[in-house]
Amino acid sequence: MRDTAGGPRVLLKRLRELMQEPLEPQTRLDRIVREIAANMVAEVCSLYVLRADSVLELYATEGLNPGSVHQAQLRLGQGLVGTIAASARPLNLSEAQQHPAFAYLPEVGEEAYNSFLGVPVLRAGRTLGVLVVQNRTKRTYREDELEALETTAMVIAEMIATGDLVRLTRPGLELDLTRPVSFDGISFNDGIGLGHVVLHEPRIVVTNLFNEDSDQEVRRLEQALSSLRLSIDDMLSRRDVAFEGEHRQVLEAYRMFANDRGWVRRLEEAVRNGLTAEAAVEKVQSDMRARMLHMTDPYLRERMSDFDDLANRLLRQLMGHGPDALAQTLPKDSIIVARSMGAAELLDYPRDRLRGLVLEDGAATSHVVIVARAMGIPVAGQMKGAVSMAENGDAIIVDGEEGIIHLRPQPDLEAAYAEKVRFRARRQEIYRELRSQPSLSKDGVAVDLLMNAGLLVDLPHLADSGAGGIGLFRTELQFMVAATFPRAEQQERLYSDVLDAARGKPVTFRTIDIGGDKVLPYFKSVSHEENPALGWRAIRLTLDRPGLLRTQIRALLRAAGGRELRMMLPMITELGEIRQARELIDREVRHLSRFGHDLPTQLRLGAMLEVPSLIFQLDELMAAVDFVSVGSNDLFQFVMAVDRGNTTLSDRFDPLSVPFLRVLRQIAEAGERSGTPVTLCGELAGKPISALALLGVGFRSISMSAASIGPVKAMLIETPVAELRAFLADNLAGNSAELPMRMLLQGWAEEHGIPL
Repeated sequence: MRDTAGGPRVLLKRLRELMQEPLEPQTRLDRIVREIAANMVAEVCSLYVLRADSVLELYATEGLNPGSVHQAQLRLGQGLVGTIAASARPLNLSEAQQHPAFAYLPEVGEEAYNSFLGVPVLRAGRTLGVLVVQNRTKRTYREDELEALETTAMVIAEMIATGDLVRLTRPGLELDLTRPVSFDGISFNDGIGLGHVVLHEPRIVVTNLFNEDSDQEVRRLEQALSSLRLSIDDMLSRRDVAFEGEHRQVLEAYRMFANDRGWVRRLEEAVRNGLTAEAAVEKVQSDMRARMLHMTDPYLRERMSDFDDLANRLLRQLMGHGPDALAQTLPKDSIIVARSMGAAELLDYPRDRLRGLVLEDGAATSHVVIVARAMGIPVAGQMKGAVSMAENGDAIIVDGEEGIIHLRPQPDLEAAYAEKVRFRARRQEIYRELRSQPSLSKDGVAVDLLMNAGLLVDLPHLADSGAGGIGLFRTELQFMVAATFPRAEQQERLYSDVLDAARGKPVTFRTIDIGGDKVLPYFKSVSHEENPALGWRAIRLTLDRPGLLRTQIRALLRAAGGRELRMMLPMITELGEIRQARELIDREVRHLSRFGHDLPTQLRLGAMLEVPSLIFQLDELMAAVDFVSVGSNDLFQFVMAVDRGNTTLSDRFDPLSVPFLRVLRQIAEAGERSGTPVTLCGELAGKPISALALLGVGFRSISMSAASIGPVKAMLIETPVAELRAFLADNLAGNSAELPMRMLLQGWAEEHGIPL
C-alpha cells in the first residue's frame, strides 16, 4: 500500500503481538482499532459487534466519541453499518452522508467525516460485526486498502470466535462457543435424537493465522492446489464417488472451481498480505459464502455448498488431514449439522451412526428431509446460526417433535430428554404390536394406510411398519442421486426390485417429477423462472421431453411384467395432459408387444391432484383416470398462495383451516360419486391430528412416511369415523366454521379418548 504507514504485513504483525500481550479484552480491542487507524492513515477506526438480538453495538473506536462505546447502537439494516451487516458486503464511499442508508447518531460525533470504508466481520459465513475506517477528506479507498481491512476483520472474527474477546460479550450476545444455547426452528421429522455434532462439511479450525515467509506460503498453496486437482481428477477417473461421499456432477463443479484463476488469485493476494495459506483459504471461503448467501438464484445458491466443500478439501490438504479422517472418527451417535444438504449427501453417512439431522435452511418437503424421513431420522430445520455456533463433538439434542435443538445442554436437560427417548421407545413397542392388526376404525371403517418411498433404503420399512403398500414411490430420487440420467436398464432394475420387495402389495409409481425446486445439475432446464414452483416442471417438462418420459414408461412396463402396474402423473393441470401421456404409454405397450416382452397383467393410470384448476373439473378427472392421489403439499401452497419454502409464512396458514378442508372434502366426495379411489399422499397424512381430519372429510386411503403409520393407526382404531364425519360436517358450515378447526379437533379427540 503506497500511502499507508506500514501496509498489511506490518499491521498483521502488530495484531499478532497484541494478541500475545496480557491485556484486558477492552484494552486489547482499543489498541487494535488504534493500530488499524494508524496503519491505514485513517482518522477513525470503529468496531461494531452484532448481538443476538440483531443490534449492532459499538465495541471500540479510535477517533469517535469514546463515551459512545457500548452505548451507540444500530439495528440490523439500519444505517451504513447495519446495511453492511445485513448484506455481508463492504461499502466504500467518498461522501458517506449522501448515501441513502446513512443514519446520524449524534452521540458518536462522526458528522465531520466524509470518506467511509466498512467491511463485515465474518466467520464461517456468519456476520459477527462490522469494521469501519473514516476520513474527513473525500476519497474512495483503494482495492488494496479494502483487502487489508477485510484481512484484519477476519483476524478479529477468529479472536471473537476462539475466545480472545469472548469476555467482552454482554447479555444477549451469542459468541461464546462453550456455553449451552438453544435454537427454535421447525420440525421437519418427528423423533428425539441425543448425540454429538458432526458438521457437514466439517469446518477446519485454523489456528496459525500469520505467515513468516509469503513466498514459502504461496508455494505451499500451489502444492496443495495441485494435489487437490489431482485428487479430483483421480476420483473422476476411478468413479470413486460413493467412498468420497460426493457425486460426479459435484466433482465436475469442483474441478471447475479448483482451476478458476479468480479464486486462486484471491488466495494468493491474501497470502501476500500476510496470512498463512490456511488462513487465506478460510478468509476467501468466508467472503465467498457471505456473498453467495444473498443470491436469489437457486442454482447459484446450491453451488455455494460445492464451493464450501472444495475450500474444506483444500484446507485438509494444507493441514495434512486424510480424506477419510472424518469417516474414521464419526461418533456412533452422530447428529449432522448443516446449512443445507443434498439427498445423496445424507446417504453417504453410515445409517447406523446417525441419530438426527439439523438444517439451517430447507423445508419439510425438501429432498434431504424426504430421505431422512424415510430413514427414520429426526430432523429440525430453519435453525439459523446453528452451524456457526456448533463445533464438532459438541453434545446436542434434536427435538423433532417441537422443532428445537439444544447445543451443549445442561445435565438435567439431557437427563429429561433421555427419559423422553425411553418413553418413545416404549411407545414404539406398542406401535410394533399394531403392525399385524387390520386398519379398521372403532366403528369398523376400513382405511388403507400406505407409505411413501423413493429409494431402495425405504423398502425394509414396508414390512416393519405394517403398511398396506406404497402409495407414492418418488421415482425422481433415483435421478437426483445419480451422476447422469439413469439408463433404461438402471431404472428397470430399481422398479423391479421395488415390486419384488412389495411382495404383492400395491405400489404406485409417480413418473419423474423434476423442475421447480428439484434441480438435476446434469439437466439444463429453462435458464430462469420467476416462480419455478409454477413453471416448467413435472408432467409439463416430460411431455415437452417425451424421450425422457417414454424411457421411464418402458422401464416401468418391463419391470412390472406379469404383475400389476400403477403409474401416476404429477402436476396435471388439464385433462389433455392425461390424454397425451396415455398416447405415449399405449405407444410403448405396442412396441413391447411387438417384440414379445411380458407386459403387466393390469395397468392402472392415475393423476396427482395438486393444481387447483382440477377442482373445477373433478367429475371429468375421475372419469379420465383409474385413481387420483392428492398431493397436499403443492395443493395447499397453490390454494393458499403460500410458497412452502417461505419461512416467514410457513406457520401463518393452517392446512386444517376451514377453506382447505372444504377443498379436500369436495375431492373425496367426487371420488365417492364416481367410485374412483382417492388417496392423499402429502405431509397432512403423517400426523395423527391431520389424519383425523382427513378421515372426517371422507378419505379412506392415505400415504405417509413409514414412521408415521404406527401413530396414525393407533389413532384410527380408537376413532368412531361416523361420529367424526358428522362432527366435521357441522363445524365446516355455519358459525362454527369461524373457530380454529385444529383446536376443535383436539378437543373432540380428548373427549373420545383418541391418542394424538
